[in-house]
Amino acid sequence: MKKQILALILVSIIFSLKLYAQTSKLDKATDWLTGSFSSEAQSKMDTTYFNIHLQITPIWESAKDGKWLYVEQAVAKMLEKPYRQRVYHVTQRPDGKIESEIYTLNDPLRFAQQPILVNQLPKDSIKLKDGCSVVLTWDEDRNAFVGSTIGKECPSDRSSASYATSEVNLMADKMISWDRGYNEKEEQVWGAEKGGYIFVKEK
Repeated sequence: MKKQILALILVSIIFSLKLYAQTSKLDKATDWLTGSFSSEAQSKMDTTYFNIHLQITPIWESAKDGKWLYVEQAVAKMLEKPYRQRVYHVTQRPDGKIESEIYTLNDPLRFAQQPILVNQLPKDSIKLKDGCSVVLTWDEDRNAFVGSTIGKECPSDRSSASYATSEVNLMADKMISWDRGYNEKEEQVWGAEKGGYIFVKEK
């Protein structure tokens, strides 16, 4: 009887440790994602890259279905007019990987530099970009989350593209993001050509 009780306790401890590890991984990923980022240093070293500002802010913090983040991306001299505004839904998958679903906003410029307004929206007012989720795997050797979109599943009509890809390397002090669009002939039609944008975390 004692052996059975000890076995049950051991199983419970192992389950709790696994659950804690998953929660810690999700918290770490969202913590590293949250904040202000800039590609200014990269733009000074290579003028083919623009000085881009990236702001990621937590929203709907009481939600129980993962983490929600509001994202703005803008040229540094035009912060009031971001060229990309998204909502990320970050969750821990059963296989241990981190998945970030991407959502769009209606009339997004009305929310520019005002995440508090996005926080007041009902969740059913945003639209999922189906096929555009980024899946991240923890790389112990690099101390980073590494991942991408899946194949050609993310549709894009920008600059005659048929699909888009996104590769992400997320670290405690920076994020490298490489977004590209391809046409039906597999030709790149938009996005950086040499490598991803290096966004250094400022705060």
